[in-house]
Amino acid sequence: MATISVQTQAALAVLARQIAIARREAGRSAQDVADRAGISRKTLSKVEHGDPGVAIGTVFEVATVLGVPLFAEDRRDLDAVDAVLRDRLALLPERIHTRVVEVDDDF
Repeated sequence: MATISVQTQAALAVLARQIAIARREAGRSAQDVADRAGISRKTLSKVEHGDPGVAIGTVFEVATVLGVPLFAEDRRDLDAVDAVLRDRLALLPERIHTRVVEVDDDF
């Protein structure tokens, strides 16, 4: 696995804690949430501990099952953010070409 930056570790920890808190506040068992998300209890434990090896889709599904907002409070807000980002992305080039510029440093 690639090295995980401190920033990424912190973000994982925050989302993991939000998920763990949401599950406990809802009074839902780990098995119930795991079943609803279609994962094992062991994987749910990894999610709640911020394991960077868990697929992002799995983490997002657990968050969604528990009502933890991802990027926006509800689906309409998320769709609006997505539309803005799609429009912005459409204005940017699909590929970035890097050019090596030879510097003539013979003086």
